[in-house]
Amino acid sequence: MSNERPNQYTLRHVPPRVDQRLREVASQYGSSLNQAALDALSRGLGLEAEPVIHHDLDDLAGTWVADPAFDEAMKDMDRVDKDLWK
Repeated sequence: MSNERPNQYTLRHVPPRVDQRLREVASQYGSSLNQAALDALSRGLGLEAEPVIHHDLDDLAGTWVADPAFDEAMKDMDRVDKDLWK
């Protein structure tokens, strides 16, 4: 990046869904709303330095607990009803 001072923008008419999501992302990552918006713009323009890592299911990873009762209940789900597949 050059030594020039960064440009400053004012955005108007930000849709409520965009505003809400930016605020959620800023809160989730502990960053400012400005930084969340800059990051989103950079990603949207293909300028991100590193690939985006999604955290959609991270809370579930590694939490499976073996449960024989569950396995027994799920056995019926593996059975094919031949009348439905004619």
